Amino acid sequence: MTLTTIDPTSALIVIDLQQGIVSAQSDPAVTDVVEQAAQLTAEFRRHNLPVVLVNVTGRAPGRTEAGRPGGLGALPPGWADLIDELDVQPTDHLITKRRRSAFHDTGLDTLLRDLGVTQIVLAGISTSAGVESTARSGADYGYHVVLATDAMLDPDADSHRHSIDRVFPKLGETATTAEVIGMVGATR
Repeated sequence: MTLTTIDPTSALIVIDLQQGIVSAQSDPAVTDVVEQAAQLTAEFRRHNLPVVLVNVTGRAPGRTEAGRPGGLGALPPGWADLIDELDVQPTDHLITKRRRSAFHDTGLDTLLRDLGVTQIVLAGISTSAGVESTARSGADYGYHVVLATDAMLDPDADSHRHSIDRVFPKLGETATTAEVIGMVGATR
């Protein structure tokens, strides 16, 4: 479903646009995704709408991650630092996660409810993991979910397309960055 409205209290949630993840992307489209996410953060701030910046610092402890191929292991210094292009501001809300969804064990739902948020706009990396998991949780919590599809990327192009084409239309509305920005401007 395409974007129909921006709620009076909508929040932007940017998933895992951090040094270690962005720098590991081989897809040249990462530059466009970063630019789109930066435009969204600037626009939400300009309209005094909440901006939530999420990073990941590792995996949840427990046996399910022990010895898993591709595990994060010891992270180099600066790996979890948010990228400079997001221009982190004192008014931003920072969430650190250890699981795929930004809602799980982070206090994100409480933060959003305290701010009166009814709608979340999602962007970030990776489409089929962090973004999709957060979208699923957001829908389960009852938020009106919007996915800025040109402000997200997945290391696997097929997974990216599957999330956008098959999963996201079931969870909420999809839009481009320009459509979200236009709707935010038109409703403020």
